Amino acid sequence: MNYVKKHPLIMIVVGVIGIALSSIFVKYSQAPSAVTAAYRLLWTVLLLTPAAMGKRENRREILKMPGKNLILSILSGVFLAIHFAVWFESLQHTSVASSTSIVCTEVIWVALGYCLFLKGRLSWKAILAIGITLVGSVLIALSDSDGKGGHLYGDILALIAAVAVAVYTLIGQQMRKSTSTTAYTYVVYVSCAVTLLAVCAARQENLFAYGFSAPVVGLLLAVFSTILGHSIFTWCLKYFSPSFVSASKLCEPVVAAIMAGFLFQEMPKVLQIVGGVLILGGVFYYSRIERK
Repeated sequence: MNYVKKHPLIMIVVGVIGIALSSIFVKYSQAPSAVTAAYRLLWTVLLLTPAAMGKRENRREILKMPGKNLILSILSGVFLAIHFAVWFESLQHTSVASSTSIVCTEVIWVALGYCLFLKGRLSWKAILAIGITLVGSVLIALSDSDGKGGHLYGDILALIAAVAVAVYTLIGQQMRKSTSTTAYTYVVYVSCAVTLLAVCAARQENLFAYGFSAPVVGLLLAVFSTILGHSIFTWCLKYFSPSFVSASKLCEPVVAAIMAGFLFQEMPKVLQIVGGVLILGGVFYYSRIERK
């Protein structure tokens, strides 16, 4: 563990691989998006409970968390629930390449949120990077707007999901200054699971009415994409800025799109490729500016 702390970039790589698998797993679920997301978080909470509540110091930190930190952690979980539910729904209406590329604009929304709410500042180079990324998003939207199957609707959902996860990242960056990864993520995931269960109840979606695909996909998402994905990125927030952590997820759409091409025969259009390259290029350019 000491070696990992000295070389935290290793955990960034592990996290990227974990989240790259998420869109692939979701495609195999036959349940509604909220149900799949609820199973993901229920499994996550179940798997993390022994580690979170089994050790006295972790249990004490969680049970005695200050009121402000508790509220922020719960709010973070709500936004994470919005991200999961909306993004999973996006994957039902547009391609993996389009959805994951648009979700990667998270880093742009993190930058804007950092500027607006945490008194950060954006240079003209950062504004240029944001502009490039937005142009890429527009190109993907134009490419999908003339297709069938509501692809443009899926793109809009992916954009909403990106904004929601940006809020989650910003709150996490503030919380990690005073709270351990275990305590923070456990409260967040419990809050997220409760929120998704409430959404399922409001929609009258029975968790047990969709066969084994939903719980199996949920378990795979919990292990690979949440514990080996989001939790690791939260851990990395102690060693890297929120913008860099968000930017490190750039490999996700590339790996996911290649997998989707083989598994689902989702071959991107030329305009989608150009838009995706602009998005990734803009975010990469911004990450270089931020690191400097």
